[in-house]
Amino acid sequence: MPAAALEKSANRTVRIVTETAAATACAPVAPATTQCSTCHLRDLCLPCGVNGVDMDRLDSMKFTRRKVKAGQTLYREGDKFQYIHAVRTGTLKSSLMLSDGREQVSGFHIAGELVGLDGVAQGQHASATMALEDTELCAIPYASLSDLAAGATGMQHIISRLMSREILREHSLMMLLGSMNAEERLAAFLLNLSQRYAARGYSEREFHLRMSRAEIGSYLGMKLETVSRTFSAFQQQRMLEVDKRHIRITDLNALKRRFEVRVH
Repeated sequence: MPAAALEKSANRTVRIVTETAAATACAPVAPATTQCSTCHLRDLCLPCGVNGVDMDRLDSMKFTRRKVKAGQTLYREGDKFQYIHAVRTGTLKSSLMLSDGREQVSGFHIAGELVGLDGVAQGQHASATMALEDTELCAIPYASLSDLAAGATGMQHIISRLMSREILREHSLMMLLGSMNAEERLAAFLLNLSQRYAARGYSEREFHLRMSRAEIGSYLGMKLETVSRTFSAFQQQRMLEVDKRHIRITDLNALKRRFEVRVH
């Protein structure tokens, strides 16, 4: 190969490697300035239900902040587990890569929620987590949290509660995939988002989806065409107004009935 062609190929390889690294690297870790006791998300996040001495223990931990831009990866499947991350702002998705190369979305995370617990069992992350929009997180060293829990009943309760949340999330997903039809799955998904946004002081009827239709389909076990068709059906039934990713629930009670039919 001519020297000029070799140089061009080498430059292209360097550029690809550089771009790939940039797409998966988080912003440098910075010290946190807000303590758990004064955080506006304390009733939803790690310190939920914690008071007194146990809250003081949490405040004594040296949390750090991370910023992850839209499209960047917080951690990959197989990465060493070190931190639980608490979402302060933004939205992330967790996913697994299947043997045939397809992505299986396993969860979406918004402010006040925790990511990274999938790494506790084996010491490495079982899934990858990526930002769907610019996101800021608190990085909580799991080793430090475990040390604090030693001999402190309240702190042990925190860790047990975190694990219970993860089990409940997995159970809810299994119920969605195993016992509901397409309309019930999408209704349940939208109602879940509605409730989560309402708990954070946002509108329960109007919100913007940060995830794509394909990502929703992967999470719910539905084909892209089925997701789009079901959104259209809800619009025709005058339960929703949809403008690309912007959702307005016009009949919340009717949407709830779609979910409750099979649950009860």
